[in-house]
Amino acid sequence: MPTTNSALPLDADGKPYHRTWLVLTLLVGTFSTFITQTLLTTAFPTLMSYFHITATAVQWLTTGFMLIMGIMIPVSAWMLTRINSKILYLAAMVIFGLGTILAYCSVNFQMLLIARMIQAMGVGISAPVFQTIMSSVYPPEKRGSAMGTAGIVIGLAPAIGPTLSGWIIDNYNWRALFLFIMPINWIVIIVSLFTLRKVLPTSKQPIDWWSVLISTIGFGSMLYGFSSVGEAGWGDPVVLTTLIVGIVFIALFVWRQLHMDQPLLELRVFKIPAFTLSAILTALSYMAMMGVEMILPMYIQTVLGRSAMDSGLILLPGAIMMGIMSPITGRIFDHIGARRLAMTGMLLLTMGTAFFLSISATTPIVWIIVVYAIRMFGLTMVTMPVTTTGINALPFSLISHGTAANNTLRQVAASMGTAVLISVYSSVAKWQMPGHTLLASAPLKYKTGVVNATLTGYHMAFIVSLVFCAFGFALTFFLKAHHSVGLDQEDAA
Repeated sequence: MPTTNSALPLDADGKPYHRTWLVLTLLVGTFSTFITQTLLTTAFPTLMSYFHITATAVQWLTTGFMLIMGIMIPVSAWMLTRINSKILYLAAMVIFGLGTILAYCSVNFQMLLIARMIQAMGVGISAPVFQTIMSSVYPPEKRGSAMGTAGIVIGLAPAIGPTLSGWIIDNYNWRALFLFIMPINWIVIIVSLFTLRKVLPTSKQPIDWWSVLISTIGFGSMLYGFSSVGEAGWGDPVVLTTLIVGIVFIALFVWRQLHMDQPLLELRVFKIPAFTLSAILTALSYMAMMGVEMILPMYIQTVLGRSAMDSGLILLPGAIMMGIMSPITGRIFDHIGARRLAMTGMLLLTMGTAFFLSISATTPIVWIIVVYAIRMFGLTMVTMPVTTTGINALPFSLISHGTAANNTLRQVAASMGTAVLISVYSSVAKWQMPGHTLLASAPLKYKTGVVNATLTGYHMAFIVSLVFCAFGFALTFFLKAHHSVGLDQEDAA
């Protein structure tokens, strides 16, 4: 980033600006949007009771949210090439604010789901703007620390969401989940008018609406198929049809992007092995994180019989661990690279997930707290360091495209991973559930059967999560021991 004699960096128009205030505004704004990804997790049982819906239906409030984010991110990559980054971020925050107001006013589940989709549109725009700016306003040798700071937001916000949700649900009602975000959103919008600048160059690049349509159908169909397995089963014609349609349209989307001069999503960044490996590892990490953050609060409330507040507090030490370690791992990455960090982190994540295979109706709360904190500690050693390694492997001109591609893969993988885990839990628990005739003849035996069926569903879901973690651990051995700096090479040229 060029600087003036006063050491202030210059924006895209050649005017000096205060980077600290710009970054601080982005951090607060992005934290308030990212926390909504998991804000409803500990509220799921409450929402299921309030709206009279199933676990498969309620999880759409999160998986649908992440899917819309995944669809919007490549569109946002195009927007970054056309629209002033300051205006784009402001627009994203306004859209998010409108969705938050609508969610607060929701009178039925359908209205709440639509509100969540609108929120996700705002987050889907703001997230790549935030990460691209954080990657662009710092030089490569400081990018690890910068992305570690960004990791406080990207990692801590979703991690702290269940705790905050539990406290609000126990003391107020589910509408308050959205009420507390509103003033933060308004303050960020006002402050952004003064602190944000256009820091990324723009050009007149047309958008390919066919790619938008194809990707929406593809990712939407596939996620709907995975989300419907819990109630309909794997052999259901609707499930099979939507999965096949999703695969076909995603393949068509990939083919179209690779044969366009100006694609919606620049998939050619995946030709760079270091970037591809980092993107896959990041996706697997988020699949493991988001999936367990959906399942664990439900287990704590339905099996252990604890309140929403308790389930949130149980997850709080893990969130705090992630917030503390994110900037530290960023600084460590600047000195030793990502390989050893990622290997250690994925090993901790795998071991922590393996513990959850033995949970029961009598598992001590302290063990859940400790193991969950270990998992989150492991995640901080993987996500931002690995993401930064991939970004550093790209030339400067491809940073925005690489960020969009990485975010798209991460969000789609996380949403589908969450849908798979919920579906596995729901279908296995439903299959193991005792018959209702037993309720009249042997109610105690029926109650025990229900608990055992529910636990079996959770165990199978954690097995799937363990597979994600183990695969990710194996991939860390292919990471390079040191940084790859494609940026300096292109700048020198």
